Amino acid sequence: MANRERKNELKIYLSDDEQYILEQKVKISGMRDKSSFLRHQILYGYVYDIDYSELREYNAALAKIGNNLNQIAKHMNATGNVYAADVNQVKELMKQVWDTQKSMLAKQPYMKQ
Repeated sequence: MANRERKNELKIYLSDDEQYILEQKVKISGMRDKSSFLRHQILYGYVYDIDYSELREYNAALAKIGNNLNQIAKHMNATGNVYAADVNQVKELMKQVWDTQKSMLAKQPYMKQ
């Protein structure tokens, strides 16, 4: 033990779920043990800080659009008529969905596996 190359011990506490995930990742990696796997992650791994605020805004916008579409559908079902204004509103709402989605996807970094 005195001739050990690595002399600094690291002690961490994991939940049962975290422990299970670590064990599965070690198995998938093909590395011989957790220490090797963790050292490799420390030296060569990546940590991604993902900002989900835009996704939350997108989901809120989708919820509003869904509510509007439901109101239009209810109106159409109640009257039995399809009005051009309602159809145009649905088309505009769908355009908003697609434009927002394209904008979000364009901002995502390309991640090579």
